[in-house]
Amino acid sequence: MGYCFDKVIDRRGSGAIMTDCLKERYGREDLLPLWIADMYFETPSPIREAIEKRLDHQIYGYAVAPESYWQSIIGWERSTHGWEIAREHLSFIPGIVRGIAFVLRCFTEPGDRVVVQPPVYMPFLNLPVANGRRLAYNPLIFDEASCSYRMDLDNLEEVCRRESPKVLILSNPHNPAGIVWPAEDLAGLADICHRYGVMAISDEIHADMALSGAVHHPFPTVSDTAADISITFAAPSKTFNMAGIVSSFCVVPNPAIREKFYRYMESCELNSTMFLSTVATEAAFTQCAQWRLDMLSYVEENVDFVCNYLRDHIPGIRAVRPQASFLVWLDCRGLGLDHDRLIDLFVNKARLALNDGEAFGPGGEGHMRMNVGAPRSMIAEALERLNKAVTEL
Repeated sequence: MGYCFDKVIDRRGSGAIMTDCLKERYGREDLLPLWIADMYFETPSPIREAIEKRLDHQIYGYAVAPESYWQSIIGWERSTHGWEIAREHLSFIPGIVRGIAFVLRCFTEPGDRVVVQPPVYMPFLNLPVANGRRLAYNPLIFDEASCSYRMDLDNLEEVCRRESPKVLILSNPHNPAGIVWPAEDLAGLADICHRYGVMAISDEIHADMALSGAVHHPFPTVSDTAADISITFAAPSKTFNMAGIVSSFCVVPNPAIREKFYRYMESCELNSTMFLSTVATEAAFTQCAQWRLDMLSYVEENVDFVCNYLRDHIPGIRAVRPQASFLVWLDCRGLGLDHDRLIDLFVNKARLALNDGEAFGPGGEGHMRMNVGAPRSMIAEALERLNKAVTEL
């Protein structure tokens, strides 16, 4: 079956955050929105058909997750990542960001330190603070030669020794830079965390979106130590463009951590599945493998298009080429603009809605995050608008 990713679908008026929150967030509505991390592609038809079939039933009452749902997750992780997950290690979670908050509330106390690796996904910075915890920064190192980032494990050890953090939040693959972390780096991180008694939370929501032959390593698979100190979150939501359906799950190999965390979730009924979540997840993981491959091929062509266009037409902006996901981290520092002028350039001059790099923490200054999970015609229009605006500076 072939899939068409060139189809332009008008999302305005559907309640989509991407399009219907522009006025509130950017102060104007006449923008081409390529910011929040969901795609413009149609959700795969097997998922839509499975949902429609279930909705044909006249009653939408309480429902139990069938065993086939759990097996679809186990089978997907085995076939896609070579990750063998025991059924008892698995639980439903009502969203990864919520799951991180649950971990913080379950395993830390107000005032405890939480390690983050900026620039990084905004909730990693906001959640700990909102829950009364304090941030400990382990900034990524930007490598000018490769135009990418790497972990600073020496600094991580220093931070753990000096700050005595309780938890580290890992973006794996990394958002916003799209890095697929090498297994040896993840194992090194796990060793440091273990040495200082730090639990690792691994957010792997982009795990199924590796590009250019990159191979994602689920954190618990890189070493026994990593499995022993971690809680891993994943979901089909980004990969199959169903973020509006709560479909996340977590994996906890360590029995002591698992007992405490799952007991916490059960006490608040946070682990109860929703019937559309199980239906959509099972359809995604059992019927949409080819859609995923076709989508990734199209996204990779979009990434090539962006990188080549910037190189040829807007040399003041360079793309950090992602190894995973449909997000491109744009380094705009070559334009020589301060923050206010950079935002004005994108929003008011180019009429584009992208994510402001400063929101991703230290190291995000002078950057923007662009969503390229869209028809190529939209990407081309965005770049042409940007080129015109830069030319007129």
